[in-house]
Amino acid sequence: MELKRVVVTGLGALTPIGNSVSEYWDGLINGVSGAAPITHFDASKFKTQFACEVKGFDPHVYMDRKEARKMDPFVQYAIASTDEAVKDAGLDFDKLDRTRIGVIWGSGIGGLTTFTEEVAQFSKGDGTPRFNPFFIPKMLIDLAPGHISMRHGLQGPNFSSVSACASATNAMIDAFTYIRSGRSDIIISGGSEATINEAGIGGFNAMHALSTRNDDPKTASRPFDKDRDGFVSGEGSGAIVLESLEHALARGAKIYAEVVGGGMSADAYHITASHPEGLGAKLAMTMAIKDAGMDFSDIDYINVHGTSTPVGDVSETKAIVDLFGEHAYNLNISSTKSMTGHLLGAAGAVEAIASILAVKNDIVPPTINHFTDDPEIDSKLNFTFNTAQKRVVNAALSNTFGFGGHNATIIVKKYNG
Repeated sequence: MELKRVVVTGLGALTPIGNSVSEYWDGLINGVSGAAPITHFDASKFKTQFACEVKGFDPHVYMDRKEARKMDPFVQYAIASTDEAVKDAGLDFDKLDRTRIGVIWGSGIGGLTTFTEEVAQFSKGDGTPRFNPFFIPKMLIDLAPGHISMRHGLQGPNFSSVSACASATNAMIDAFTYIRSGRSDIIISGGSEATINEAGIGGFNAMHALSTRNDDPKTASRPFDKDRDGFVSGEGSGAIVLESLEHALARGAKIYAEVVGGGMSADAYHITASHPEGLGAKLAMTMAIKDAGMDFSDIDYINVHGTSTPVGDVSETKAIVDLFGEHAYNLNISSTKSMTGHLLGAAGAVEAIASILAVKNDIVPPTINHFTDDPEIDSKLNFTFNTAQKRVVNAALSNTFGFGGHNATIIVKKYNG
């Protein structure tokens, strides 16, 4: 079977540094931090009192109040970003075969806000079960792609990928596979997350996973810096329209980039910590490059997982040096989490968008908040510290890794006809 080529024809983003793709990209290349004191709830008694929240979002711009009440924020975010991506791609579904258009979506946790609110309300009562009839449908992760499909009448493959912080990348790799094998013409893919609430912040605090730099939130996300002390929680959504090249050309679509490979692996090591030598990360990157039919030297930029945790940043850089050898020092590397925080299950989507735009615009977004080199991290690597860098980016690789040892890597390159 001849594999079809897959291209990106639409993008949508709702992030802590911009509520559209153009705002998001502008924030990235200008090194804007999305971290600020938490406003979603009273965090004054929490160890961490700041996060990278979406700002100024009004769900009623996208849906009426009755519809909004049926959706957890992570679904509302998904609707917002996919609306932008569909418009950007110029999709007129009335002229297309809806049975060959699907939605494959990622989220690591899903409706945690709904779950937190409903259980808190129940605990205040006398034990009589009084729950919102939409409690379960609002909470389920698969309702994000479900709502997107219902909104547009899309009857193709429709499901969620769940692999913690690797979820959105796994979803995009699934979408890529469906199109490449000829089973679908278009897949709307990506991920969304909305976990900045009492349970989300409290739970990650209990694990000692979050930065507690309450005195200086904007510089708290410090990937690869010696004084990093944990990740900064983020929220939002990223949507990507993937389409077979044949189908895109037939309808005269604009093309951002080509998706050429994906790789997945397991650390098989620990429920939360990455393998200290980055063996799973190395395997996922190796598989993606092999799947793309590329050489290691073909990669110009890596959007790393780079969460700003003491162990994770070291293991990922070890994997890069071990895999790429001397070419590792020719790469640009950056962690856009330094600006957006960690969007958990949505991270892979917004970071894939950053990678796609780096390829399109030949600009590598920076890793901000670098102050002190870490002696455990190879200082000869170009982490694009603090300032965006112009360079030709023919191919970019994006890494996402999740609790449970899930690793996923996707590769995009310039579309050359």
